[in-house]
Amino acid sequence: MSLVAGVIRRLDETVVNRIAAGEVIQRPANAIKEMIENCLDAKSTSIQVVVKEGGLKLIQIQDNGTGIRKEDLDIVCERFTTSKLQSFEDLAHISTYGFRGEALASISHVAHVTITSKTADGKCAYRATYSDGKLKAPPKPCAGNQGTQITVEDLFYNISTRRKALKNPSEEYGKILEVVGRYSVHNSGISFSVKKQGETVADVRTLPNATTVDNIRSVFGSAVSRELIEVGCEDKTLGFKMNGYVSNANYSVKKCTFLLFINHRLVDSTSLRKAIETVYAAYLPKNTHPFLYLSLEISPQNVDVNVHPTKHEVHFLHEDSILERVQQHIESRLLGATSSRMYFTQTLLPGLAGPSGEAVKSTTGVTPSPASGSGDRVYAHQMVRTDSREQKLDAFLQPVGKAPGCRAQAAAPEGSMDTSGAGQQDEDMHGPPVPAAVAAEQQSLEGEAAKRASETSGQRGPPSSTENPRKRPREEGSDVEMVDDESQGEMTAACVPRRRIINLTSVLSLQGEISERGHETLREVLRHHSFVGCVNPQWALAQHQTKLYLLNTTKLSEELFYQILIYDFANFGVLRLSEPAPLFDLAMLALESPESGWTEDDGPKEGLAEYIVEFLKRKTEMLADYFSLEIDEEGNLVGLPLLIDSYVPPLEGLPIFILRLATEVNWDEEKECFESLSKECAMFYSIRKQYVSEESMLSGPQSDGPGSSPKPWKWTVEHVLYKAFRSHLLPPQHFTEDGNVLQLANLPDLYRVFERC
Repeated sequence: MSLVAGVIRRLDETVVNRIAAGEVIQRPANAIKEMIENCLDAKSTSIQVVVKEGGLKLIQIQDNGTGIRKEDLDIVCERFTTSKLQSFEDLAHISTYGFRGEALASISHVAHVTITSKTADGKCAYRATYSDGKLKAPPKPCAGNQGTQITVEDLFYNISTRRKALKNPSEEYGKILEVVGRYSVHNSGISFSVKKQGETVADVRTLPNATTVDNIRSVFGSAVSRELIEVGCEDKTLGFKMNGYVSNANYSVKKCTFLLFINHRLVDSTSLRKAIETVYAAYLPKNTHPFLYLSLEISPQNVDVNVHPTKHEVHFLHEDSILERVQQHIESRLLGATSSRMYFTQTLLPGLAGPSGEAVKSTTGVTPSPASGSGDRVYAHQMVRTDSREQKLDAFLQPVGKAPGCRAQAAAPEGSMDTSGAGQQDEDMHGPPVPAAVAAEQQSLEGEAAKRASETSGQRGPPSSTENPRKRPREEGSDVEMVDDESQGEMTAACVPRRRIINLTSVLSLQGEISERGHETLREVLRHHSFVGCVNPQWALAQHQTKLYLLNTTKLSEELFYQILIYDFANFGVLRLSEPAPLFDLAMLALESPESGWTEDDGPKEGLAEYIVEFLKRKTEMLADYFSLEIDEEGNLVGLPLLIDSYVPPLEGLPIFILRLATEVNWDEEKECFESLSKECAMFYSIRKQYVSEESMLSGPQSDGPGSSPKPWKWTVEHVLYKAFRSHLLPPQHFTEDGNVLQLANLPDLYRVFERC
């Protein structure tokens, strides 16, 4: 067999161009990348991409840049034609994306290309079509907007093997979305949009005035955008500057998302990726990865951009030193950002009934019946290990507290009423009966309150009978019915017998509004919850069945007291202040507080305080009769309403409460007056973080008999407030939507996490 040397031939130019085009344009996403870079070089602020069949059938990209001159349309699709480079030395300080002039030429050799362009000084646009880098016909004038529109049809129509290899349009469309999304993140001042032909909604869309974080949220989702750390460093010695955003330790995914731009060019660097992921290995779970967006600006003379056909890689000087510097900076930012973990929760939705629609079975106190069979088996991930009916031991123990004198304005109920009912078991709160001893001691309170009410109602007319009937008939036209002692079966929230029935239309209307906006499912959660503990005065943890909730104690208590004020209207006991509190002094204290919002334009504080005193003194009769808010003739506050047993409001908020009574209550209309006054009173009685400290006491010292100390606020929150939530609070619908009730964890979901681990 003879060995014959092969003949070396010069390849046909068409073959050469198609081979080169196959290197530059490997798939539709590469073509779009090249054309987007041309749009950015043309100073475009809006780039719109339309795709059909993953870019294989049609790619249309339109911008509003500088456009292409009519004279240049003849050679725009020929190889090595560019407006960015003139000599080889220009590569040393190249600042544009393109420089070789191969993008449009490569595309035109593997597809049918049509270009429509209009410059700022052009009277009209010109359209030209190309094949194999050559102009088919002279450019034709046409209507068009400022900028350039490039249409690429039948990509790889003359390379059958490449076309067959790219037979999945959905996969190619995903690659296009990825490329455009990355460029949109880096170019935050430019509007990008990508959509399929015929669709009205874009799959990627960013706004020209959006920030980098906004674009990350739009492209990659809100889960990563809220866990970002901004990074940035500069080293003049190495001649580089770095900025960007990386995810913190709260975020991790199975695949690393790495957006790297060097001198605004989208590239990839395996060494930089590995260096950064080495840092994250100490913070993230095994086999999970971060989100990284970095923009490196390196002196152009230190960068070689001409090392890859698609410009996917670049080489630069001092690479190892720069990587080490970037790695150190990201590690320092991560170290400073992980002192605490943040957990974002979904607000409780109205339809909660159980995990994944399955019935949750409580195993506490349940005796399986012999006939139940295996169908009643409770699995570990559905097992409820607590019982909301159980009483905690600390409810019976005296907490270690300060001496009774620790509160300057300690309060005692009117008539020396015993409020020891708080020491009873939690289930006592569900039923109205009161121990006989307590009921007997309450007679003096009831008698005095009834006497005061009778004197007040005397203005409407005297009772029609002086006998002792079961219910005193009301005078014609009166909206108040007096209840006799023998019929005192119904108790108020403060365990005080209800002394009269209120039939005021305004009050009944407010009660109806509370019922209409109530949420029964959330009511069940509060009624059967197991208290876990206080996070701070504003938030507390509670368990219901297999779910753990974070509850806003401030908003819940405010709603509780508002509902008590409406439902127990004009039936309150009285908390007597140990020393009368002058309204003038309280008003002055409130006006001195920044919370009042007082300015010099409002006038002198003394004059405002005197006005508040005189104004409230004129409302004394109504406040005492309906709200048990007692003010004496000298303008001193002597009594507050007793809303729930064994609870004293944070008196630190009393000055602001007095100020808001005079300024925020609508005194002109009856219904609005009762509603706004009740809301102000409920706000004062609620647990508010600014008025509660670790040393605060929120229960009266008389609760456990003479000589006992008041309870710490945490004890009161658990054994008084949350106990009252069980039986007296109908949570409104909006609590399920505004973040006041948050679901933190669900036992079945936790089991799934542990199974994966």
